[in-house]
Amino acid sequence: MRTDTSPGALPAREHLPVREHLPAREHLPAAGAGAPVLDVVIPVHNEEKDLERSVRGLHAHLSENFPYAFRITVADNASTDATPRLAVRLAAELPGVSSVRLEEKGRGRALRAVWAASDAPVLAYMDVDLSTGLNALLPLVAPLISGHSDLAIGSRLVRSSRVVRGPKRELISRAYNLILRGSLHARFSDAQCGFKAIRRDVARALLPLVEDTGWFFDTELLVLAERAGLRIHEVPVDWVDDPNSTVHLVSTATDDLKGVWRIGRALATGSLPLDRLARPFGDDPRDREIADVPRGLARQLVGFCVVGGLSTLFYLLLYSGFRHFGGAQTANALALLASAVVNTAANRRLTFGVRGRGGAVRHQAQGLVVFGIGLALTSGSLAALHTATAAPAHSTELAVLIAANLAATVLRFLLFRAWLFPEGAGRATARTAAYGPVPTSRTTPSASRTTPSVSRTTPSVSRTSPLTSSPTSRTTPPTTRTTEPGDLR
Repeated sequence: MRTDTSPGALPAREHLPVREHLPAREHLPAAGAGAPVLDVVIPVHNEEKDLERSVRGLHAHLSENFPYAFRITVADNASTDATPRLAVRLAAELPGVSSVRLEEKGRGRALRAVWAASDAPVLAYMDVDLSTGLNALLPLVAPLISGHSDLAIGSRLVRSSRVVRGPKRELISRAYNLILRGSLHARFSDAQCGFKAIRRDVARALLPLVEDTGWFFDTELLVLAERAGLRIHEVPVDWVDDPNSTVHLVSTATDDLKGVWRIGRALATGSLPLDRLARPFGDDPRDREIADVPRGLARQLVGFCVVGGLSTLFYLLLYSGFRHFGGAQTANALALLASAVVNTAANRRLTFGVRGRGGAVRHQAQGLVVFGIGLALTSGSLAALHTATAAPAHSTELAVLIAANLAATVLRFLLFRAWLFPEGAGRATARTAAYGPVPTSRTTPSASRTTPSVSRTTPSVSRTSPLTSSPTSRTTPPTTRTTEPGDLR
């Protein structure tokens, strides 16, 4: 007889009591010194209805469940209601809460100002409506605290997320992320979720490159980080749509599409200085010298084969077109010249990873020398064919040219790797030409963008200010601070 052993409904997930399982807070990294490990920014504009409930809820959650020192910063950008007064009052009542006032509107502007001035090694932000479940906050920042990842985002679009929202917002969100994947080749799943975190050293390198000051700010930040080879950690979240959201969908979507066009154009023209960000944070196994393993050879071979196949197709189409207007040798020379210029440019950017315009003319000149060698091989093959057969068929000419091009392709790859883009020199040459020598110390580039002026309100003097590490006020100006290797590790 079958016995029913079903345990019934599973209980709801709850946080384990942190205080019983972890050492006292003063013994954890950075907690004893009073400096927060995490700075959570809540950007607000006219949010007097939700601000107090959200800040108190977040403060209670962090106090009970977050094992490190923290700060909550309310970033008010140009509110005209009671939001500024509420933020100041909360900063005075709750330890670890501060308030920043900006006179200009823009979520991106608020995040840039607070993140640039913060002394916390991990920076995060979340929307004031707290649509995202707070259970995901510790999984969001843990990989950044450990040093495993550079950025972290909450995602509503991965399979294990639990999302409640209307079909209109669902459609817009998925369509927007499909546009990012199709146009910018983005691999992260959710660019718009207001639940993100970043390491301070990474933020100070990326922020000077981000132009947007509104809703497109974090999408631009993610695209630049991904293109620079930084590691982005995604966390599935529980998310409930706020029916009273003040976000204007049409204007926001329009501004986002304009931002996608601007970033796509900059990436296509190579005008973004991403080389200065290429793997600047920590050890990357791809940079290690390993005996008997040529660096990047497998990836370069795949890229070269793809570019070579497309170039050969382009060459054959040109040859067939030129053949109608001239002899075989003339058609071959013109087709090979045009395809060689395109091939050199494509291999420079895609196969060997050289970005920017530095050295481009020299590389094309060297590519023409390689073109001359390929021309000699293919022209010699055609000459031999016409010597053996007075009037060969067009298909025979194409077969001979394909065989000659295969031999020329192998030689071209060897010359590209050893001469045009020698091992380890191609990317460094372009970077040095565009931005000067790469420093050996891990200092972040100085910010080239003016940071909006902010006024910070801290708790009263009867309570230890969350912005100071001790009564002696150990503050460091953010514009002169260099990132130390041990900040997070």
